[in-house]
Amino acid sequence: MKSYTLSELTQDEVKGLKARPRVDFTSIFNIVQPIVDDVRYRGDAAVKDYTKQFDKVELGEIVEIVADLPDPELDPAVREAFDVAYNNIYAFHAAQKSVEKAVENMKGVRCKRIARCIASVGLYVPGGTAVLPSTALMLSVPAQIAGCRTVVLATPPTQDGSICKEVLYCAKKAGVTHILKAGGAQAISAMAWGTSSCPKVEKILGPGNQYVTAAKMILQNSEAMVSIDMPAGPSEVLVIADKHASPIHVAADLLSQAEHGPDSQVVLVIAGDGVKLGAIEEEISKQCQSLPRGEYALKALSHSFTVVASDMIEAVSFSNLYAPEHLIINVKDAENWENFIDNAGSVFLGAWTPESVGDYASGTNHVLPTYGYARMYGGVSLDSFLKYMTVQSLTEEGLQALGPYVAIMAEVEGLEAHKRAVTLRLQDIEAKTSS
Repeated sequence: MKSYTLSELTQDEVKGLKARPRVDFTSIFNIVQPIVDDVRYRGDAAVKDYTKQFDKVELGEIVEIVADLPDPELDPAVREAFDVAYNNIYAFHAAQKSVEKAVENMKGVRCKRIARCIASVGLYVPGGTAVLPSTALMLSVPAQIAGCRTVVLATPPTQDGSICKEVLYCAKKAGVTHILKAGGAQAISAMAWGTSSCPKVEKILGPGNQYVTAAKMILQNSEAMVSIDMPAGPSEVLVIADKHASPIHVAADLLSQAEHGPDSQVVLVIAGDGVKLGAIEEEISKQCQSLPRGEYALKALSHSFTVVASDMIEAVSFSNLYAPEHLIINVKDAENWENFIDNAGSVFLGAWTPESVGDYASGTNHVLPTYGYARMYGGVSLDSFLKYMTVQSLTEEGLQALGPYVAIMAEVEGLEAHKRAVTLRLQDIEAKTSS
């Protein structure tokens, strides 16, 4: 990992460090667009063809009705782990329900905002180089709480054409209605357009590789009439460490994201003096050698870097500029810095809070903005599966109080019909009260 000292860099050089590994979106869009179009017109047949081409799996049916599938057999310890995660994720997201509150802005003028679920949602659970049943929980649990009626979970099939049993267990537990046995741009397209066997959805959520992200971005701007959660791409973490942080823990945290894939990025920010950078680098090398996915981690480390900050203020300032998906603050009294963090997908405070707990079972959601999008996006939450409507109701007294102001504003804008919708009612009220 390259190392940079912030005090030795120009302002432009510091800003340049926030750039992620370059993605040739033009090239990727050119690859993905034909797949999106093909699935639109050929439906299931196209999905089967691409699954055979990319995943080397020949499918009979591409969609399974979850209620028709038998309960998968899991090792009791594995089942208990996912049950604990489910309970924590459910509790955290259920607590996000907003309390409906009506406001009387003027006497007789009542306004409120009410929530309704998005009726049909598509959940993308990656499965290329690793199975991710934890993502199935992160997406399906808030959909279950929101009350979404059609929930399609897309995930690549196993080599025998079946569904990963852990993913199926999570899907059944969290109320998924359909499983689409496909990945990549073809799965996103099938959910967006709908096919003869896959229901069309109104919103697609979930992380994925560059091709999945490109498909989501293309489809949200298409005639498919589908929205997406965010442009969630390759995983990333930024770790702020001071002299009190264990080199072993810091190295493990960096590698926990680097092992996701070769396009991941990890950043270490050294805060202040006394940090044993050499010991951390030695631990990274040592631990990486023993990782089953060490090859992926090494490639990710090749475009990762270390930043040396003079103190915590400079370290946090750089973190806010970088806007990481995951931010670990492994320093003494880490809680003191919470209010200074503006841009991060999810924050992990203190020496005993590895990013892994958020990935799996603390309760927070691990579907988060990457690539610097944490500057303007938040992660998946209960709100991701809801839409809000405003409601207003006026009494006669309310319209008499507010109506004249509305009529004046409509007249200023030259919208006579708007004005009359108010004044005609006011005339009726006046006629009724004077008779």
